[in-house]
Amino acid sequence: MHSRACLLLLICFPVLLNAAPSSANGGNESLILGCGLGGGGGKDTDGRKWSPDDKYLSRGNSVTFKASFQDPSLLSEVPYMTARIFTSEAAYKFAIQGDKRYWLRLHFYPSVYDNLDSVNSYFSVKANGLTLLSNFSAFVTCQALSQAYVDREYSLAPLDSDVLNVTFTPSGKHNETFAFVNGIELIQMPELFDEAPLVGYDGQTMDTKSLHLQTMFRLNVGGQYISPNEDSGLTRMWYDDRPYIYGSATGVTNQATKDEKIDYQSLPESIAPPSVYSTSRSMGGDKNVNLGYNLTWIFQVDPDSIYLTRLHFCEYHYSKVNQIVFKVYINNQTAETAADVIGWSGGKGIPTYKDYVMYARDQPGDDKLWLALHPAPETKPEFYDALLNGVEVFKLNDTDLSGPNPQPSDMLVKYEQKEKTFQTKNQTSRTFVIGSAAGGAAGFALVAAIIVVVHHKKRKRAPGSYTTSSNWLPLYGSHTVGTKSTGSGKSMGSVNLSAMAQGLCRYFSLQEMKQATKNFDESNVIGVGGFGKVYKGVIDNGFKVAIKRSNPQSEQGVNEFQTEIEMLSKLRHKHLVSLIGFCEEGDEMCLVYDYMARGTMREHLYKGNKPLDMLTWKQRLEICIGAARGLHYLHTGAKYTIIHRDVKTTNILLDENWVAKVSDFGLSKTGPDMNKGHVSTVVKGSFGYLDPEYFRRQQLTEKSDVYSFGVVLFEALCARPALNPSLPKEQVSLAEWALYNKRRGTLEDIIDPNIKGKSNPESLIKFADAAEKCVSDLGFERPSMNDLLWNLEFALNLEQNPKGSTAPREDEGEFSEVSLTNNDVAAHYKNLSLGSELEVVQDSTNGSSSPVIFSQIGNPTGR
Repeated sequence: MHSRACLLLLICFPVLLNAAPSSANGGNESLILGCGLGGGGGKDTDGRKWSPDDKYLSRGNSVTFKASFQDPSLLSEVPYMTARIFTSEAAYKFAIQGDKRYWLRLHFYPSVYDNLDSVNSYFSVKANGLTLLSNFSAFVTCQALSQAYVDREYSLAPLDSDVLNVTFTPSGKHNETFAFVNGIELIQMPELFDEAPLVGYDGQTMDTKSLHLQTMFRLNVGGQYISPNEDSGLTRMWYDDRPYIYGSATGVTNQATKDEKIDYQSLPESIAPPSVYSTSRSMGGDKNVNLGYNLTWIFQVDPDSIYLTRLHFCEYHYSKVNQIVFKVYINNQTAETAADVIGWSGGKGIPTYKDYVMYARDQPGDDKLWLALHPAPETKPEFYDALLNGVEVFKLNDTDLSGPNPQPSDMLVKYEQKEKTFQTKNQTSRTFVIGSAAGGAAGFALVAAIIVVVHHKKRKRAPGSYTTSSNWLPLYGSHTVGTKSTGSGKSMGSVNLSAMAQGLCRYFSLQEMKQATKNFDESNVIGVGGFGKVYKGVIDNGFKVAIKRSNPQSEQGVNEFQTEIEMLSKLRHKHLVSLIGFCEEGDEMCLVYDYMARGTMREHLYKGNKPLDMLTWKQRLEICIGAARGLHYLHTGAKYTIIHRDVKTTNILLDENWVAKVSDFGLSKTGPDMNKGHVSTVVKGSFGYLDPEYFRRQQLTEKSDVYSFGVVLFEALCARPALNPSLPKEQVSLAEWALYNKRRGTLEDIIDPNIKGKSNPESLIKFADAAEKCVSDLGFERPSMNDLLWNLEFALNLEQNPKGSTAPREDEGEFSEVSLTNNDVAAHYKNLSLGSELEVVQDSTNGSSSPVIFSQIGNPTGR
């Protein structure tokens, strides 16, 4: 119980913490080292230069190898594809200034290096006398956290030495083990830490200046991922906070306008970049709703440890004291009784931050750190709301920051066994079985949205084992505690879904589903399909959702239900519809999704009943760009490419702000093995959108989605169905008819009259050119989703700035978000969902035959 003793020592003898470290002369060079890199080093995809590490080795023998396999999420070879291997104790020696604080970042990619397999690698790492890692396995960590690679970031307090020795020691507990590292960063940083109150110990504070810290979490609340190059000089990564929000009560996000500048005044800009303070998450404008819930985030932590939670605030809407006052709770203890951001900062647009120290005990449930905000009505504020701009969580200690290797979840173990069986049958070589990749930023080649399989069940654990992690990267996924179903589970055959789905998403009781839908009232039905009916529902004091209720007679629905929870619950992206939770009780099965208020893209193209329903050309471009981002994420943000396989305008849904989200992943495939470049599979999809090459060869690639999306683009341009059998034969297929007219130069004749003359012709031409390339007969002639996004962005620029438009740079604007999910933030998600297969029905509205949408999670208006 070293940490508990450390805490008591810090509380009882604070004077010991105030002893000033002695100065020492040392180097102040910032080092970014690619371990095993030769020659002049190399650059990562963020443009950062990584230098060779060999001249900093001080003792011990080592060899360097290149990884035998490049995970698809490693879009940058530097620093991950080369490693320095140690079979006995060895060390690096760095010159430092003894009175300065330093970032130390270590990068690990568990692969096979020559004949050394990282599955056998267990080792410890020390920085002078500080233990950073103990019996650490990068392979086990990545396997359990569903990451392709892992980074560790430490903030080292002044060491009172002009030398930093970073020592790697292979474990003596395992045979034939070795240590390795792929990248090392050592960056001098300003002193950003000071005294902080101890939550739960009235009047007690802790001076954190002399303590070492490990970064556990760093979130840009209400905003998007921030790469190292976009940080305020310290090359930190800030992640989206949404995956950590408890339940479905996510509040609302806010963003400062361009006119609202962030004024740091006396606060150093290195605390956090302006992009953190220019976005926030608040509870919303409804007083009664806000008083009924807490805005809550949950973080997985190691118990029996001390944590510093730093909250970042900046109010850029209100400007007076006592307009918004709220309480801050950490692990159900009051950290702040009356948080008033304007009162703290002194004015509008002025950032501030608050630190709180919390000791996590070693009791059941102490593997989670809860952060909650709630209005403080007793202060009688003008508005009952709360807000937060950013949050950082650090683990504190003076001698030991190590933690146990995380253990894989039961579901992941079962999945791996299934994968290994499959691989054995097909005589394939062993690969790393990772369900979803965590990633990082351009400097770290980390991914965009990290999805992780996290067990939230409170369960007994064997001594010395633990199911959480000290990884500081985002643990994407729903963070609501699951509850076992009281039903028999007969509908699932031999599989108990409730047990399998623990930790993946929220569990709802059947009573909650009935209450949300007014006992499944037919007036709330907004869609019908193979899985069953879709209802509009309300949960958590007013939060709107879409609820799919299964048809008990549908075996197909049972399989989809199981796969949906197992896979879709891992997905989190702005342009993908999110699964909130599920219900499995008796013979009842329900899936709960975000409610998409404006329905499908299709109904606003050629099924609108009112002139207002018709989309402008700019809206169509923005919707297509949003959907393309979602598909780009599926194609490139994963260890294995996720192919949607049923892209169509009825599977592109629109929220109340017209933001497009891709839905219905029932036909999706996870793959392919990129050595083959395709997945051999039975042809499935929707008529009118099917890739002809896929149909001929029965080999599915991501270019099959590109073809389908090309048809969607022509639908946006021409406002007619993909198939319309009532037309002459040559006009039945939109793709064929549009190509015929495009190549004849008569495309203008079939463009939607509602946009002709109301949009920039150059924008239409650029858009049509992109659509034409998408529906090329051969897959290799089609663009990637990334290239397509560039062209769509260009078309939007032409529409918005017809006179001064320029082509967007490849790293410009929301492309950073696309790249994020690709090589900066992301994750590799495996996803299957619901969806009808090749169902064609008569459209009573226009007499045409069109694919049925059986799970339209939207507003029935216009249907």
